[in-house]
Amino acid sequence: MHEPVHPPFSAGGEASACQPESPHLPGDSGVWTFIVADMGAFALFFLLFSLGRMAAPELYESSRIHLNAGLGLANTLILLTSSLFMARAVDAARAGRRSSVVNNLLLTICIGSGFAATKIFEYIDKAQAGFSPLTNEFFTYYFAFTGIHFLHFAIGIGALSWMVGKAQRDALDQRFVIWIESVGCYWHMVDLLWIMLFPLLYLLRWAG
Repeated sequence: MHEPVHPPFSAGGEASACQPESPHLPGDSGVWTFIVADMGAFALFFLLFSLGRMAAPELYESSRIHLNAGLGLANTLILLTSSLFMARAVDAARAGRRSSVVNNLLLTICIGSGFAATKIFEYIDKAQAGFSPLTNEFFTYYFAFTGIHFLHFAIGIGALSWMVGKAQRDALDQRFVIWIESVGCYWHMVDLLWIMLFPLLYLLRWAG
């Protein structure tokens, strides 16, 4: 049997076939408040990094060349692909397709986990090469920024795993859609933060 498809919800929670929905941000407003505040904090971090680079371009450039841009690119592609399946899971939830929601969430987690494996490998490689947060200012920023981002990533994986459980047992109603949209927005933020970190740390060349 085909899974039931839920009709679109109106502002009052009832289906409406003739009245269009008013534009609104997906997910919960509280999540958006956190995302905006978090992005603002990272923008401040990036500003401090840029000021440090302008003050000591040779130090930053001689340190940057020890990063593996190939691994950074791989992590970018991993997160972008993972975010694609996250978007598919949200679309499936809006349409009431339970099995598709679960499958796409699991793919989001499995593909996203490749980021953790690659990043841990990179941390170990840097440690074996003798680099640490105490090496110099560049590596202090590198380990701090990527470490904070990795914490965001881990929280996102936990939220996705929780959503898998909800998708398996809860009704795919408007409340569920708000939950999965909120988790999706957070996961896309994790992706966006890495897209900004990757060129800033791995690619930009500001040699004096």
